[in-house]
Amino acid sequence: MAVRVTIFDDNKRLLDSLSVLIDGSPGFQMAGIFENCNNLISDIERTQPDVILMDIEMPGINGIEAVKMVKHRFPKMNVMMQTAFENDENVFAAICAGASGYILKNTPPSKILECIIEVYQGGSPMSPSVARKVLGFLQQPKPDEKKETTVENYNLSAREKEILACLVKGMSYKMIAEQCNITYETVRSHMKNIYEKLHVASMTEAVAKAINQKLVS
Repeated sequence: MAVRVTIFDDNKRLLDSLSVLIDGSPGFQMAGIFENCNNLISDIERTQPDVILMDIEMPGINGIEAVKMVKHRFPKMNVMMQTAFENDENVFAAICAGASGYILKNTPPSKILECIIEVYQGGSPMSPSVARKVLGFLQQPKPDEKKETTVENYNLSAREKEILACLVKGMSYKMIAEQCNITYETVRSHMKNIYEKLHVASMTEAVAKAINQKLVS
């Protein structure tokens, strides 16, 4: 079954090139293209995408606000941001809003398709320069952080810690299943337990907590 993709971007030339790329690639289907987010919810309901590609700078409702709206209405929807700039504030705002991935618009076409598949399979792809910014931010000590902190015991099982470690390395659900020699659905089941134990609602939050509290080695 083809992965359905809906794009929100006000750059018509980019929309045209992405539409040709996606519709012309086996395993992908262009579900819809829109130059703004003014009818965001109805556009998503009508096109029924598996993955949304979202620009940040758009007239009216910007991409970050749009992601918040999408995740509120469709919590499980996969949204990957596309932007021309590595703006720190936008990167972190988009991730906190619930974006599943963040890539630059100069990403090669073949890599864009790989990232769409990765997001669809549960991963969080990022352009290398963006990933470095995110990791740098997460690894910074907080101003009021004490030198010695007590790590909360979340009662994670050995398998859950193994899967969490794979997530920190940027692996998708499919890659984790292969690495741990378990099924894709088993990975999803473990992830649900990890979310509940860590008191988080997204993969980004889980990875951030794992890094900040050194839950995995």
